[in-house]
Amino acid sequence: MTLQELHEKDVIQIKSGENLGRIDDLVFENSQIVQVILHGRSRLFGLLGRDDDLVIPWLAIKTIGTDVVMVDTEIPQPHASRSKHSWL
Repeated sequence: MTLQELHEKDVIQIKSGENLGRIDDLVFENSQIVQVILHGRSRLFGLLGRDDDLVIPWLAIKTIGTDVVMVDTEIPQPHASRSKHSWL
């Protein structure tokens, strides 16, 4: 399986059923995949930057199906300290 094939699959968190995005990059250590990286979602078409990247350990991947990648990992909650703009 290629990175392009992985990138075309949605990553789903098993416990909540939440769609986390798609795999954008892989981290290798000693010729083995140790983590997958999902780039943060852009805010207001990228004008307000992006959310933090999500790093998921390879061992948290439970199933790679034809359309989705199922993961069992804790997902950090969005930062409460982010300021909310009244004009958004």
